[in-house]
Amino acid sequence: MSLCFHTQDGFFCHETLQDYGDFSNDPDKKNQKSALNIFYGLALAEALLFLTEKAYWEWKVIYCKILEEVSTECRLGYSGMVSIKRFFYDAYSKCINGSIFDGLKMDLVSFAMELLSSGSSDEQLIGARILQKFSTNPEFSKDTLQKIGISISVIERLVEMLNWKDPQEEETRRAAAEILSELAGQKQNSLRVAGIPGVMESISSLLYTGRSSNGAADEICQRHVVLDHEHYEFSAFSHFGLRILKKLARDHDNCGKIGSTRGLLSKIIEFTHVDERWLRDEHVPDSQIRTVKLSLQVVKRLAITTGSTGKLLRREISEIVFTVSNIRDILQYGEKQSELQKLGIEILTSLAFEEDATERIGSTGGIIKELLHIFFKQQIPTGKRQKDVRVAAGEAVAMLALESKRNCHRILKLGVLHKLVLALGEPVLCIHSARILRNLCAYSEPGCFLHLKGVAAAAPTVSSKAI
Repeated sequence: MSLCFHTQDGFFCHETLQDYGDFSNDPDKKNQKSALNIFYGLALAEALLFLTEKAYWEWKVIYCKILEEVSTECRLGYSGMVSIKRFFYDAYSKCINGSIFDGLKMDLVSFAMELLSSGSSDEQLIGARILQKFSTNPEFSKDTLQKIGISISVIERLVEMLNWKDPQEEETRRAAAEILSELAGQKQNSLRVAGIPGVMESISSLLYTGRSSNGAADEICQRHVVLDHEHYEFSAFSHFGLRILKKLARDHDNCGKIGSTRGLLSKIIEFTHVDERWLRDEHVPDSQIRTVKLSLQVVKRLAITTGSTGKLLRREISEIVFTVSNIRDILQYGEKQSELQKLGIEILTSLAFEEDATERIGSTGGIIKELLHIFFKQQIPTGKRQKDVRVAAGEAVAMLALESKRNCHRILKLGVLHKLVLALGEPVLCIHSARILRNLCAYSEPGCFLHLKGVAAAAPTVSSKAI
């Protein structure tokens, strides 16, 4: 700045003195004085223009607070000023050092994408913050995600960041997880994310319950850096990991990749566990229930997968020892969490399409009993959600009784035939009650026919409702 003032002073002195020598006798230099006046005048004008521009931007930045205004309009939050200042000075430097068009071509999203590849952790954080804010802002998310989606290198970088375990990089890792969870919500971008090598393993690294005492060795290695960090937000990363998986699981091929990733299914099932005290508490933290709900939604999407992939997934899910027992706990204690109950019941219904899974579910202590308890339970007042749960429970019992002599025997042992016959008169329950009775009559062992005598009088109703 001082150099500009000195230069301007020099030009001013030259213009004032105009001591260029005497060229009156030299015809070749008769225009030299005018030429020098023009030259020094242009130089002085350039210096004045530069100083005017400098003063203008000082006024806009300091007094008009243009950077604060941009940060507010872009909704960049508390850290927005750091990002905006960095972007402004980079754009200004390009205008000064190169062409003004170099600066005009810059935009915040492209700038942030470049910073992700920087070797500086501070610059990476600035880039991640900008992309996080823009991708979650309804006003800018569509264009931002579209721009990120066409850059495979940026998606790869974001996936790589999911594996960062240093507590100093926690915010960057969290921002990358949130960006990917938004990116996975768009079908085309979801396929691009799933196509990145090692992406499922990276997502798996986000999931941590803290309950596994004998986890796999690779899992322990992944966590050892952050386990001693008191304030590390494991729950937030688990939430984003499940959100990404839920969105990826909308694609059939992605479901297969999730199932074939070592240890990932077991981790997802771990999150379906919820303590009895949380299920009974009306004031349970939303974050706790939201995570359980997400895990159940992921399992449900995997369980309803079609074809040979779905058959394999249902078998693997049912073979995990805690799958059915965790759902049983939700059915037993989750009266206040009807949404969780419905998701758990729908998972059981889907798993029951496989013969082996049907037997595992039926042999898990109390599962059929809890389903029937929900099916028959009448609540006052009866809301739509409670009705939906009861209907889902009836459908699950009907599926478990289908072509399963053992499950039919278990149902008959509970002594619920009279209740099933009475349920034929309830509009909400009649269809599934009829299907359960029909399956009991069709698939029970010959020795159980004495128990079914009471169904004879209701046979016409069963036949008409079960079709």
